[in-house]
Formats: sequence, structure tokens, C-alpha cells
Amino acid sequence: MQQLAWFLTLSLVLALAAAFAWVARGAGSRDDGAALARSAPRLRAWLFAAAVLVFVPVTAISLGRTPYGASADGALVIDAVGHQWYWELSHTSVPAGETVVFRVRSADVNHGFAVYDPELRVVGQTQAMPGYENLLALRFDAPGTYRVLCLEYCGSVHHGMQAAFEVVGEGR
Repeated sequence: MQQLAWFLTLSLVLALAAAFAWVARGAGSRDDGAALARSAPRLRAWLFAAAVLVFVPVTAISLGRTPYGASADGALVIDAVGHQWYWELSHTSVPAGETVVFRVRSADVNHGFAVYDPELRVVGQTQAMPGYENLLALRFDAPGTYRVLCLEYCGSVHHGMQAAFEVVGEGR
């Protein structure tokens, strides 16, 4: 998915650069942009249609894969409560290959709940806020020790706010 986003971004940046070059090239002509002014409405309509045809499907596809607001039906639910300056997890062992729904809350101030894999790459993240509950659904296929770190500065010991859980089993 990231490669697709990178390709689309690069394509659109190149198209924008080409449009700027085209306008800049015509800016010094004798007709002072009259030809550009005549073709601009058609060009804008074409660019708008192209943007709609590209961005609407990409947005629909990518939003369907977000891990937020998931249902906890049939999944292991882990209550994750952020405190200054530690995480309280209701489970510290997770079966590999199963969907886990983190029910994330805060007992005091805003915290950023981030799950890191054994190579310290972010697997998923959401906010922990007082008075709110966020659901984050993740699937852990690779066994190992996963860490939970705080991504939102929450006070003087923010850097030490972490927890860990084990993903055990064969995985899928």
C-alpha cells in the first residue's frame, strides 16, 4: 500500500511540475496568456475529473484497511490504560495469527499508544485520552516480544513509559 501511495504522490508531483513549467513557458509569449486563458476551463475540468477518478477509489480502498474503530467480536480484547508514566495491559501473552483488539484509554492525560514489533517498527498506533475509548485491531503473525510505547509527550518520565507483551505460537 505504501508503494502505491508513493507512486501516486510522485506521479501527481510530476504532473504539477509539468503544469507549472507549461504556465511558465507561456508567460512570456506575446499573447500574454490569452491562449492559456481560453484552454484553462477545459484543463481544470479534465484535472478535476482525473483527480476524482483516482482519489475516490484509492480513498475507499485504503480506508477499508484501517485498524481503527474495529469490532471486538470474536477477538481477544486487551484493555490498555495509560497512566503517568506506565501502561497497564490486561494480557501479556497473545496467540500468533489471531486478531487482537486493544481497548485504549487514559487514566490521566493524553498518551500516544503505539505497538512496535520485535524489530522496533510501528505496527499500529492510536490516541489514549481521558474519557474516551479507542479500539485498535491488530493481527500478530510473527512470534516475539512486542513493545508498547507512548508517542505523546505526557510529562517528565514520558521516555520511560513502556510495556511489553509476548506473541506466542506458530503464527499463520
